[in-house]
Amino acid sequence: MITVEHLTKCYGDFMAVDDLSFTIEGGHVYGFLGPNGAGKSTTMNIMTGCLSATKGQVKIEGYDIFQQPEKAKRMIGYLPEQPPLYMNETPLEYLRFVGEAKGLRGARLEEQIRRVVAQTRIEGVRNRCISALSKGYKQRVGIAQALLGNPKVIILDEPTVGLDPIQIIEIRDLIRELGKDHTVIFSSHILSEVQTICEKILIISKGRLIAFDEPENLEKRLLAPGEITLLAEGEEDQVRQILAKVPGIASLSLKREGQGRVSALLRTRQEDIYGLSRALFFAFASHNRPLLEMSLKKANLEEIFLELTEQAPDKTQEREAKRP
Repeated sequence: MITVEHLTKCYGDFMAVDDLSFTIEGGHVYGFLGPNGAGKSTTMNIMTGCLSATKGQVKIEGYDIFQQPEKAKRMIGYLPEQPPLYMNETPLEYLRFVGEAKGLRGARLEEQIRRVVAQTRIEGVRNRCISALSKGYKQRVGIAQALLGNPKVIILDEPTVGLDPIQIIEIRDLIRELGKDHTVIFSSHILSEVQTICEKILIISKGRLIAFDEPENLEKRLLAPGEITLLAEGEEDQVRQILAKVPGIASLSLKREGQGRVSALLRTRQEDIYGLSRALFFAFASHNRPLLEMSLKKANLEEIFLELTEQAPDKTQEREAKRP
């Protein structure tokens, strides 16, 4: 569907995108993550043909975005971080203008406008001036223009920035729906958003790709020591003796909670944290000690994101270090 090979973008001595390569397959929702200045928007602008590259190649369905821009761009619908709206027009007027710019005419144009208006649920505001719409509706109008021409790929740059919680949920639901018929790539700083919507995640830092996988696999790759907290009835020595017989515990700390109760925090490096939790349950049951609470903690996407981006090498510093 999309192939990016050795993509590089320099602004003078600053390298915004550094030898970036990846392949996007059809029929998935992809999340594009990275801290501010990581190169997300620059990469998206190059992929959509809005920005030239210093070197490298981008192909959309086999069409080179630089050598065959008209054919490649027909495959893409794009919503930049700042929607390119004409505030003095209504959504219908604006969509008609965009549709004509995309080569749509007559009945085909009107049918597609009706479709995207219904798809983005802007029927109730289609004849109102865009300047009078809420930001959530403006984003919907921006997504509607990206859908005109029925492109195979929808690219959305920070589509939920500045929206209230209700609007964010509505845009998330819309992205899920779009993912049924299109390949969707969207960038976001809201990690929980990416985790709940996306089937695959790309993480870039300092212009370089540092991870590209499914959310579950990312968790497995960078699973921090699993933590289990529990609350049991009994004295501290009794609880410690029970836990001493359970294999897989890397570290343990106990605390008296009063009223004959002890809390415990234990860590394990086992992949199967659920196997350890079962062993704990049966260990306390075999000693007739009530296990009142038990909760598991695993690395979440935010922890993975921070660990990966902090580990990413700074190529500028590497180049400076190599200079005599």
